[in-house]
Amino acid sequence: MSSTTRQARLAQKIAFAAALAGLLAAAGCSAIYENHGYVPTEEDLAQVAVGKSTQQDVAYAIGRPSSMGLLQGAGWYYVGSRWKHYGPRAPEEIEREVVAVSFDDKGVVDNVERFGLEKGEVVVLSRRVTKSNIKGVSLVRELLSSFGRISPAQMVKD
Repeated sequence: MSSTTRQARLAQKIAFAAALAGLLAAAGCSAIYENHGYVPTEEDLAQVAVGKSTQQDVAYAIGRPSSMGLLQGAGWYYVGSRWKHYGPRAPEEIEREVVAVSFDDKGVVDNVERFGLEKGEVVVLSRRVTKSNIKGVSLVRELLSSFGRISPAQMVKD
């Protein structure tokens, strides 16, 4: 085999290795998304009738939440967030949503609200209310604002 043929094959192998290394580096920098928590869909929430459904009906239709109001029957809060992990950077929360289902003294659904976060501010995305009085907004604001201070790395213990 001549030396020019060996040099050509060596150049091909180097080019192939460089292309492979470039592809692996590009694949390693793609974003990874993780979802935390649970927020019922609009179809599931359609099964909850304001003024008619009870806590048992809500538990059957959309499940029990991970967060409940401090007072008995005050409300159920479904919290979900979406995190973006990009290479060596710290995880970034890109979306947060809270569904608040409040109950009256008899355990009947009084209010169903969906809150989101836009530019760091709490935004009401949808609301089904029987009264003009909206309860639990301060708790929802606290739930939405507290997630930004906690990273997924802090939640996982080694």
